[in-house]
Amino acid sequence: METKTVVPLNIEREENILQLVNELPILPDTAADPVQAPQVPTVDADNPFAIPTSVQNDAATPGTRTETIAVLPQAGVDRKGGKQGRPQAKSKAAKGAKGAKTAKGSKVAKDAKTGKDEKAAKVAKAKGEKPVKAAAGVKPAKAGKAKVAKAKPKGGPKPKQPVTEESPFDLSESRWYLNRELTWLEFNRRVLHEAMDERTPLLERLKFIAIVSSNLDEFTMKRIGGLKQQIGAGLHDLTLDGRSPRQQVLECNTSVREIETVKREAFRVVRELLEAKGIVIESYDTLAPKDKKQLREHYYKNIYPLLTPQSIDPAHPFPFISNLSLNLLVTLRYPKSREHSLARVKVPVGLGTPRFIRVGKGDHFVPLEQVMMNNLDMLFPGMLIVSCEIFRVTRNANTEKDEEEADDLMSMIESELKERKFAPIVRLEIGAGMEPLHRGRLAAELELDEENDVFEVPGMLALRDLFEMSRLDYPRLHDPPHHPVDHPGLPAERNIFHTIRDLGSLLLQHPYVSFSTSVERFLREAANDPKVRAIKMTLYRTSIQGRIIDALVQAAQNGKQVAVVVELKARFDEATNIHLAEVMEEAGIHVTYGVVGLKTHCKVILVVRQDYTGLKRYVHIGTGNYHTETARIYSDIGLITCDEVIAQDVTELFNYLTTGFTAKRNYQAVMPAPKLLKKALLSRIEREIELHRQSGGGWLQFKMNALEDGEIVKALYQASMAGVKVDLYVRDTCRLRPGVPGLSDHIRVVSIVGRFLEHARIYYFRNGGAEEYFISSADAMKRNLEARVEVLCPVTAPELTAELRAIFDCYDADRRSAWDMRPDGSYLQRQPVEGESGEGTHQMLIAQAQKRLKDALKQKKKPLQK
Repeated sequence: METKTVVPLNIEREENILQLVNELPILPDTAADPVQAPQVPTVDADNPFAIPTSVQNDAATPGTRTETIAVLPQAGVDRKGGKQGRPQAKSKAAKGAKGAKTAKGSKVAKDAKTGKDEKAAKVAKAKGEKPVKAAAGVKPAKAGKAKVAKAKPKGGPKPKQPVTEESPFDLSESRWYLNRELTWLEFNRRVLHEAMDERTPLLERLKFIAIVSSNLDEFTMKRIGGLKQQIGAGLHDLTLDGRSPRQQVLECNTSVREIETVKREAFRVVRELLEAKGIVIESYDTLAPKDKKQLREHYYKNIYPLLTPQSIDPAHPFPFISNLSLNLLVTLRYPKSREHSLARVKVPVGLGTPRFIRVGKGDHFVPLEQVMMNNLDMLFPGMLIVSCEIFRVTRNANTEKDEEEADDLMSMIESELKERKFAPIVRLEIGAGMEPLHRGRLAAELELDEENDVFEVPGMLALRDLFEMSRLDYPRLHDPPHHPVDHPGLPAERNIFHTIRDLGSLLLQHPYVSFSTSVERFLREAANDPKVRAIKMTLYRTSIQGRIIDALVQAAQNGKQVAVVVELKARFDEATNIHLAEVMEEAGIHVTYGVVGLKTHCKVILVVRQDYTGLKRYVHIGTGNYHTETARIYSDIGLITCDEVIAQDVTELFNYLTTGFTAKRNYQAVMPAPKLLKKALLSRIEREIELHRQSGGGWLQFKMNALEDGEIVKALYQASMAGVKVDLYVRDTCRLRPGVPGLSDHIRVVSIVGRFLEHARIYYFRNGGAEEYFISSADAMKRNLEARVEVLCPVTAPELTAELRAIFDCYDADRRSAWDMRPDGSYLQRQPVEGESGEGTHQMLIAQAQKRLKDALKQKKKPLQK
């Protein structure tokens, strides 16, 4: 199979290319260091964001068949060479005014900061030196330390400040950053590719079309809706990549239109292939008379009673159109009249009414709206039907109020939900061939810009409803069945708390390891164990009929203290969370709603149990929600531990969440946002730069869903310029440009798109050999790091870090679902070369989980065999 390339549409407003190339600074020559002097690549001046053809794509692993593209010219320098790559002299630490330890820079920077030497300050200013202030409470890590010690200083280690060197790149320039919205749309191109990939089973291809359709609906509601609010408020602030709200809306609409075109073609192809398998989406016009009669009877009994036609005339104002609803616009007249009238009829999809109506006994289906369109005489008896056209609207989902001014948070959220139903419409989709007069009238009635906000769609609207069809029971047209295995370290016959106490910590990889027999079991046993005294938990999203709530209610009924922090403002799950909060309160559970002004996004459970030595605390910290259904399709990481330091930190965290008091809390291992997490990441990146300058071998690996925070991106650019190797596994949004010579030579960005939704967050720092691994609920996004309660938790046990290392190794070995990002924001899918298996990450991780269980069972049988 040939290499597949996805090229973005208008992902960046390119500047004059030759000017861009000529503006690049001339970097220091590295020829003096023959060991690290690089081979100078040949640069294509016509494409400054393309990798030189003489250099292998850094994003690709050896053995991967990928195309090579070009990037900004390197001006003959490798950042590993010259001054940038040489070890720097160690700087001295000095006490601050209050005795706090801070990282200091050179003597000149120190004098400039303290004001003791004005001349030194002027020299520092002239040289462009700016002393880097380390995060408060950050201590230097001791070299050679093998683990993240139990007692971790707040905010992470304090690196010695490197000697400041003037960067040849101005990191404040917008051209070094990609747009958040456009890169998220690029992710949907990669998802859509799964629907076009012949290796994907047919009904799974249909599922991916539905996923992209659902994603674009949500994108319009949340992101386009938010941008239009900014435009309406008269805001003209530019994003990090230099775009105004209006520019973003226009470019996003253009990109969405192109994605829709590709999606329609993918649906046409899949539809034809399904017909060959006996699964047919019929057109009503092609049905046999007996089938039409059967459908008419079905319509009269099951659909007709649900319909409410509404006239549109001076006596009847334009009706309310609900969000994402399908609607028929019917033009009709009396037989002896020439005057036309309009009526609107809502297509009643949902609440037990399927979108696709089965015809006969086989798997032939007709869309519900076609059945309605061809039986309108029942709704309008005696009238002549002139035309029937279809349309659909999307409303803004951004209706959040200021919770600091709310007397009752739950009432405020309920009010928001009501307002969302009537929120402004941001998109109108119409069927192909709609009368221009009707198109214009709908746009005017809905207060939309007809040119930019109206999308004409050939074929069926609302393809998200294809989820119905994708669930048909055809095993050969689906992925092979996946059955999560039980964690080998959690034998079912033994008390789970005794097991955890003996192991100390264990790592859970979902959906490869069963959520039911690990996390849910942890809660179930806690609810029924007579020695458990208390359970505390955060809930962001969960299933309304899941076993999580049942276990919490059971615990309360058993007389245990149960406290749950529910995030009421989890987007699109507000109503569910309000209902669950009421159910738990009725059961006697202490329900709180987190800290005012911050979303509680961390995933944490704390169980307090009376052990033989006294009270002992058991903790679960995860990267994903406590949601039974999504745990089967989201790829997440969880840590179960009885580590005393982590347990104490989690206790402090819950005290903060249930009171909101911001008194000083002494976190030693777990680093929460918004206070410490971002500082911890930045300080560790800084430390990696300094350690690399001293002894080389700097290496960062981050696995996340999105990389959007500007400060993190800048820090990673600085790491690359210092020669640190940076591997980023970013599922969707990524502002950073990898592979730009001199700026991001040592950075590669990989996106994994496959059977499961990548959702885990893992952060790795080589730390001069004293490796550090963390899992987190937070992506590197400004909202996560500064406006949410998140946690960054260390994973220290060698057997657990080995599991995390194996996950990274799978990403690198992936020849099926891995996409390498190029400097212009486009992606290149890896393809297996001859002799390679072509397995994707998810297939490899399934095999690893099964092997771990098999090995554990073999080990268990050995004593019996002897």
